[in-house]
Amino acid sequence: MRIRELAVPGAWEFTPALRGDERGIFLESFKASEFEKAVGRPFDLRQVNTSTSAAGVLRGIHYTETPPGQAKYVTCVRGAFLDVVVDLRPDSLSFGAWDSVLIDDVRRQSVFLTEGLGHALLSLEDDSTVTYLCSLEYAPEFDRDIDAFDPELGIEWPTVGRDGNPLTYARSPKDAAAPRFRTLHN
Repeated sequence: MRIRELAVPGAWEFTPALRGDERGIFLESFKASEFEKAVGRPFDLRQVNTSTSAAGVLRGIHYTETPPGQAKYVTCVRGAFLDVVVDLRPDSLSFGAWDSVLIDDVRRQSVFLTEGLGHALLSLEDDSTVTYLCSLEYAPEFDRDIDAFDPELGIEWPTVGRDGNPLTYARSPKDAAAPRFRTLHN
């Protein structure tokens, strides 16, 4: 497994070794010993979520109030997503910084983000499916959002999908009404 820390401290990309033959491929999408060596702690799994999206569906920026915070290990099992991580920790030197990783069903990579980081996913093709392991069960009282299109963050969202066709963004009403990043400054 190849592991790379992202530009946002507390986030990593995990790219597994793919072993294939005429039957298909095999990979280890999560391995506790490799994870702990890279991240410096174990992953405490509390919930597993799966989501399927049409091309152009943008989910996020979501985060969980810290404390308690929620860490996530995100894997694309079908299709392709742009996975975006945003540092929303007010005391962090990289507060407001973001990084992104193309996660797909070709390279089969995963992204880990620690507590205090925001997360967004943009589906780049129809029926893209993502599974994420969570360190905290969903608790709506801690659930928070930031506007993914806030110009202060300056996230560079793609305008075409994996097939080269233009993307029409679709967001939930909750995500479309999310507050601006500056609300975290105050």
